[in-house]
Amino acid sequence: MITTGTKAPDFTLSTATSEGPKQITLSAVIGQKNILLLFVPMAFTGVCTTELCEISKGIGEYDSLDCIVYGISGDNPFAQQSWAHKENITIPLLSDYEHAVAKAYGIAYESFLPQIGLGMSGVPQRSAFLIDRSGVIQYAESSEDPKQLPDFAKIQAKLTELK
Repeated sequence: MITTGTKAPDFTLSTATSEGPKQITLSAVIGQKNILLLFVPMAFTGVCTTELCEISKGIGEYDSLDCIVYGISGDNPFAQQSWAHKENITIPLLSDYEHAVAKAYGIAYESFLPQIGLGMSGVPQRSAFLIDRSGVIQYAESSEDPKQLPDFAKIQAKLTELK
């Protein structure tokens, strides 16, 4: 896993917007605000939905801490858009369909949930990376347990320090 103090690996990922598909490039956003990347294993699953719905409801806290929040999964952008509409997820969802970003950040499962018959490789572990305005990772957390949420109190404390 990429650790704190290192430069965040750049990427360009697709997102579905009301105007159609759009590309988001991390390096183009760096410098505007702090950035919180929330990697979730899969759209339409219970814990992922709970996490991103809670973040969406509390997005004002992140806005006030001068932070942009992105959700990232390996789902295609149209599935993500459908999920967002169904569950009222308001943060931008980025599609890491080929799992290149999960691999670059060192958080891709070799085999996701093989015990229930999935066994898919490349799926991102539930993870959080806080990137400052200079592109350096200030907080990094990842769990192989897909039910374990990031420590959002620690993330917000770090954001308060960066403000």
